[in-house]
Amino acid sequence: MLTSRNAAHRRKAVFLVGYMGAGKTSVGQALAHRLGWRFVDLDRQIEARERRTVADIFRDSGEAAFRQLETRALQALLKALSDGDPTVVALGGGAFAQPANVAMLQSAGVRVIFLDAPAEELWQRCTNTKAANERPLLREKLEFTRLCEERRPHYLKAGFHLQTAGKTPGEVVREIEFILGEQSS
Repeated sequence: MLTSRNAAHRRKAVFLVGYMGAGKTSVGQALAHRLGWRFVDLDRQIEARERRTVADIFRDSGEAAFRQLETRALQALLKALSDGDPTVVALGGGAFAQPANVAMLQSAGVRVIFLDAPAEELWQRCTNTKAANERPLLREKLEFTRLCEERRPHYLKAGFHLQTAGKTPGEVVREIEFILGEQSS
């Protein structure tokens, strides 16, 4: 059962999780615009704080160091949300696969939505963009698919699960709005 404190937090924040290419950023930006909420991409926030790209952090410091930065950034963001504006947050593809991050999100009582699509479609989305070389875990298709399947059980722990396959960001936004409307009543 939700406490009133958790219910208030649920109205203030939506976290989008899923594998790279699932649409977390594009859907998140569109959703925030539609709702009149603030949008935060946690990876971009880390890059701004560290003054280097996620790819540079992975290359220079390793994935473990990046995951520590990610957890600290999420902790700071959740703390700021308690006093801030309603916010849509896009988490990096590996953030929700980290138990400490999942525990923080559950404790905060925020809505977490898993944006899902088949690995083949995610691969196509990722490799057909100008930013493909900026994704540190986008090396080759077999590894991409393996990691996608490895993370999937973690994503399925999200409170909501939406298929994004073959859908535009606008269509996914409408589905999320329906979820938010149902949860508010």
